[in-house]
Amino acid sequence: MLLLSAGMFGQMYNPVKWSTSVEKISDKEYVLKAQAVIQSGWHLYGQYIEEGGPSRTAFSFKNPKKNFELIGKTTEEKGHEVQDKIFDMKIKYFEDKALFTQKIKFTSADVSNIAAEVEFMVCDDSNCLPPSSEELAFKIPNVTKVALAEETVVVNNDTAVTEDKTVVSTDKTVSKAVAGPVKKQESKGFLSIFIIAFLSGFAALLTPCVFPMIPMTVSYFTKQSKTKAAGIRNAVIYGFSIVVIYVLLGSIVTAIFGADSLNALSTNVWFNLIFFVLLVVFAISFLGAFEIMLPNALANKVDLQADRGGLIGIFFMALALAIVSFSCTGPIVGTLLVEAASKGGIAPIVGMLGFSIAIALPFSLFAAFPGWLNALPKSGGWLNTVKVVLGFLELALAFKFLSNADLVLQLHWLEREVFLAIWIAVFGALAFYLFGKITLPHDSPLNHISVGRLSLGLIVLTFTIYLIPGLWGAPLKLISGFPPAMHYSESPNGIGGGNTETVSKQTLPTGAEFGPHNIITFHDYDKGMEFARKTGKPVLLDFTGYACVNCRKMEELVWSDSKVLGILKNDIVLISLYVDDKKDLPESEQYVSETTGKKIKTIGNKWSDLQIKTYKANAQPFYVIVDHNSANLTEPSAYNPDITAYYSWLQSGIRNFKK
Repeated sequence: MLLLSAGMFGQMYNPVKWSTSVEKISDKEYVLKAQAVIQSGWHLYGQYIEEGGPSRTAFSFKNPKKNFELIGKTTEEKGHEVQDKIFDMKIKYFEDKALFTQKIKFTSADVSNIAAEVEFMVCDDSNCLPPSSEELAFKIPNVTKVALAEETVVVNNDTAVTEDKTVVSTDKTVSKAVAGPVKKQESKGFLSIFIIAFLSGFAALLTPCVFPMIPMTVSYFTKQSKTKAAGIRNAVIYGFSIVVIYVLLGSIVTAIFGADSLNALSTNVWFNLIFFVLLVVFAISFLGAFEIMLPNALANKVDLQADRGGLIGIFFMALALAIVSFSCTGPIVGTLLVEAASKGGIAPIVGMLGFSIAIALPFSLFAAFPGWLNALPKSGGWLNTVKVVLGFLELALAFKFLSNADLVLQLHWLEREVFLAIWIAVFGALAFYLFGKITLPHDSPLNHISVGRLSLGLIVLTFTIYLIPGLWGAPLKLISGFPPAMHYSESPNGIGGGNTETVSKQTLPTGAEFGPHNIITFHDYDKGMEFARKTGKPVLLDFTGYACVNCRKMEELVWSDSKVLGILKNDIVLISLYVDDKKDLPESEQYVSETTGKKIKTIGNKWSDLQIKTYKANAQPFYVIVDHNSANLTEPSAYNPDITAYYSWLQSGIRNFKK
């Protein structure tokens, strides 16, 4: 058996530093300010989160002498709001900094300090820390003016002491422990937006409004230019102009809504409803009911400017392409802007950059190599087929926005089964269309089906069949995040209870209960160990939390895998220790921690202290495989969404146990 030193893998995190300040409004009224400086890559949850979600930030102001009163609630900054897929609710969080303010009014004049306590929870992409508390002290100005004059007070690296505003720092030292590699989620998000937009640009190229323009435009440049080099140069400028036009559009969207507010819009009910309607309109247009056109007068004016020649003329030629092709590109551009808007920041600009490069690239390349035009397929009915396929995809995506609105309002109108039924109908109809069983207004007569169309039809049909078991409780990992969560459904266990096991509760060992995926789970360390000794199995210690986002991700995405689930149910004893369990320990079991110096009052405190003391770690999820003497059988594991790696780690622990 392998016993590893805790120092080999222990990691302590302390990513939040608190400071306080006081602002005087009048002789009796003051504003208490508490600011959190958050280490890069971590986020702090807001105060106003529904029950059942992550632990919210909470302030308690100590007022034993009743010499002041609170005016209103503690306020917080705007922060970020997202519709969390794991907790299935709207969640607010802060990055980098968070400022909380509380207005007070004194009822007596003998106050020099106000004590408070803040309880909070932070997470990053891989870890969540158990709810922690911090003692705060607010020194009231003027009352202790002489003493304060000798202090150097710093908030956000600025010294600030004035007659009416006295700022006092109660900064806590941030742990010097390395926080490990921080995943740059924002940059990864922008990269995914760029790639999706780039591929969407290529899809737009294959529509009836854009594809025929390629040979026409390239021929124009090669004929009008005196030399081949001039033709290539003009085509490159033309392509660059296309990029500028679409990036400018993305910049306008960002400027109108504001980089910070775009993300908040993603959970706004009206935003989601409006774009649901917009995408349905775009989809119906692509299916052939009507065309979305910009005013002809605008197109004519741009055409006149394009005839001027020179750089200005080339730019207006590119603008004319954007206007003329709007009936095909408009719905795609609109959808991209909607998706990018939900990401926030400069995402619309990044999206339009990817889209425009894909549009512009063929014009420049074919101008440089005109002979390639002979290899292009001829225009025909297949272009409308591309347009119709995009229409079906737009229609399916539209219901994601309607689902977002339903989730925020908790109306339960578009529950998981209804959402999946709609997608099955949409993609089923698309499969029939590709097989030629459904024809739409602008389709050409179809005498036979090409191999490419048949192959795409089979892929769509396969995907449609894949969706059907989801009605009976299948997890559908390929579309994880699109449909509502399993518990947001008419039958959380699937239609007919297909996602449950016929295990009687009478078969549960003493002190155990059914955990995620009906795994037999112990919440008490001693009872779990006792059962492990009886059954001769190793133990998996699962340091987790009810409000731990990444813990839920592991359970939903990794533990649900058949191989991993098989081990957790049959080959190991699971002891889940919830570090945020608020139930009080009996008075006789409460103690002062040797490691933190804090009093251990709750069950969650007890398990958190065990993790810190034994493994020098305080983040969740945190997994340890041990034998019956609590000796480690392998190196502990933290958040690891790699199913194969996690499965191998479990197997390694079991092998070492059997040695």
